[in-house]
Amino acid sequence: MLLKNFSGFALEVGTDEAGRGCLAGPVTAAAVLLPPDFEHELLNDSKKLTEKQREYLRPIIEKEAISFAYTHLSPEVIDDINILQASIKAMQLSVGKLQAIPEYIIVDGNRFKPYNNIPYSCIVKGDAKYLSIAAASVLAKTYRDDYMHQIHQEYPMYNWKQNKGYPTLAHREAIRQYGITPHHRKSFQLLPTQLTLEL
Repeated sequence: MLLKNFSGFALEVGTDEAGRGCLAGPVTAAAVLLPPDFEHELLNDSKKLTEKQREYLRPIIEKEAISFAYTHLSPEVIDDINILQASIKAMQLSVGKLQAIPEYIIVDGNRFKPYNNIPYSCIVKGDAKYLSIAAASVLAKTYRDDYMHQIHQEYPMYNWKQNKGYPTLAHREAIRQYGITPHHRKSFQLLPTQLTLEL
């Protein structure tokens, strides 16, 4: 059973991101402020849920949350400031979009930066420990998946609808065959070193 609160503050927000390890598409973060009495037996780390379960949970989280927000940061930003900094920035921007000012932030993972003097804690595997981080992981993942489905229409040969921009063999093969798109992260190693892109 996931825990409801880490800090003891009523307005504790959980935040998480999706898409850090992808070759294409944005990094997407979400922040969720849940009411103290919120519980849902299905809610867990989004990686442990099926796509159907995530889609089922998203409207429930959004309806029940005191406030929620999400942020996409583009490949250009990722290439400019690096993926770790972009992930942190996306989480901070999501917290900043909330309608209520949180008293405490709990962050999935081990890296964050101070934001608006709000105290915070980083919790490794926090999305499998705390409800608000799990809720944020579900929103980040589903909103990013929606985004990848949209850009799939534009570039179907990369099969983003299925691989969501992650480095599958088929995705790398498509990069080798068709080159890169504006949605690819140029600072990432898009192909294994033995395969080079002809520019």
